[in-house]
Amino acid sequence: MKKLFSLLIALAMILTLAPAVLAEGFAENVTITIPVYDRGQAGVPNVEDNYWTNWIQENFGNKYNVTVKYVGIPRSDVMNKYSMLAAADELPTILMEYDYPKVTQWAAEGYLTTFDMEDFAAVAPTYYQRMVDNNQLTYTKINGQTYFVAALRPYYDTSYTFQTFVRMDWLRQVGYDYIPQTREDYLDAMTKIQEAGIAEHPAGGTMVTGVGSDQNYSYRTWPLDEAEWAMYGDYNIPSLGWYANYNLLKYENYKYNAGLTNPEYYLTTSEEDKTNFINGKNYEYGAYISAGMDVLSAFYEANPDAELAIKPVYGKIDEEAGTTPGYRTDNPFGMMIGFSKDATEEQIEAAWMYLEWLTQDENLFTFQWGIEGENFNYNEEGLPVSVSDYNGEYKMGFNNNKDYWCATIEARQAGTIEDVITNNLPHDLPQDFTADVIQWYYDKVAVKNAGWAIANALYSVSMAAESEYQTQLVNLYKEYRDKLTMCAEDEFDALYEQYAAEFMAAGYQAVVDERLAAYEAGASTHLLNETAEEVDLGR
Repeated sequence: MKKLFSLLIALAMILTLAPAVLAEGFAENVTITIPVYDRGQAGVPNVEDNYWTNWIQENFGNKYNVTVKYVGIPRSDVMNKYSMLAAADELPTILMEYDYPKVTQWAAEGYLTTFDMEDFAAVAPTYYQRMVDNNQLTYTKINGQTYFVAALRPYYDTSYTFQTFVRMDWLRQVGYDYIPQTREDYLDAMTKIQEAGIAEHPAGGTMVTGVGSDQNYSYRTWPLDEAEWAMYGDYNIPSLGWYANYNLLKYENYKYNAGLTNPEYYLTTSEEDKTNFINGKNYEYGAYISAGMDVLSAFYEANPDAELAIKPVYGKIDEEAGTTPGYRTDNPFGMMIGFSKDATEEQIEAAWMYLEWLTQDENLFTFQWGIEGENFNYNEEGLPVSVSDYNGEYKMGFNNNKDYWCATIEARQAGTIEDVITNNLPHDLPQDFTADVIQWYYDKVAVKNAGWAIANALYSVSMAAESEYQTQLVNLYKEYRDKLTMCAEDEFDALYEQYAAEFMAAGYQAVVDERLAAYEAGASTHLLNETAEEVDLGR
């Protein structure tokens, strides 16, 4: 009873202290810097200075005597950018990233400060309580010390926000009335498209950027070996030398030698790949959905008679190809957020206030949806619907300002999942993909329930080898990967064996040994599903 009474007193202190902190603000001005992805996309406002950064300053900063500055972080060069900021003693007050190994590397390199979670709860009670409700506190510590707070990620294991669009009109021209899902069908369709002169290299292709590339989840043998999963399963350092990576690259080598892949893929940026799709050179293109998608608008403008389709979820084992429906789930959290070692106590408190303010419903709603009558309108059900072609004074950043409000949540929420999907798709195009994406989501749920969702291992201890070798291994992988893709088919196996040995010697062996030691010491998460079954999706 005494313990319960103490807990109630502590809770009461949290609930009463936070509003006071927010109401009072600071006697002397405090400056905080917040990172925001700079994706280098045309038509997006300056990420560091636009209507919405000024809106934050006016509605949050001025109210609490805080100057809020934003610093652009190139999306494709996150770790190097933070490293340069650290070397110049210019780390932002908040450091945040989606990938757990990246933030643990920052902790290992001394970029982050530790803090007392009770202090955070006192300043940001809404944010804190949400972490409690979603069982996220377990991810906030390394070696027993608190380094992070975690944003919310709705639908993290059945995420629908990234979709692949394919040329259904091309398929129909070569005799397909369905979207190929098996390797046999896919290669047959691409070859026929090529032979028909529709596209010279229909599979397209882009340069390998390293981190996050070559995800081999569908190439793994089930049931998964948990120790191997812990050692090789993470995708931040591609698993050159592991059988699943071998299977993936063997396929890439085949497609390249068959002429299906763009022979200059290694020089092709993601923006150039998007242009190739728009200009009718590529069969498919993957993109995050939003109420305004410039790639689709430009595509239909260039190809007014074209027919696109959503690449469906696949729920069967392709025995001939050696692949499965296995896929990587997102982490059970959104952004992992730490705080700079160089920040003052006042700056860290101001950053906590910023996170709490963003989490309040009325503030988050405006940041996500914009101004009524400009960025959005209400439909008959009273739900907000974005104006997909809005280009006025209140123009939002990438994906409805997501790179700002992702500090508190990973997706816009309004109504049911059907409502959410509907309101996160464009509706001013020749085709409406709403029903397809809703079906895709429910198919993904079925595949997940059948046991094919794979979460990466996360570790509660610092990983020194990963911090030491990640950058050089990622760069080395890019070099080896291109050579393995472009070599003659009969040279692949010997070259793969050579490069795998060199990759291990360059530090990957130390990384996998460290991961295995952490796993065996009980300092890692575990597989959620060890077996899986096929699922009938009606195709």
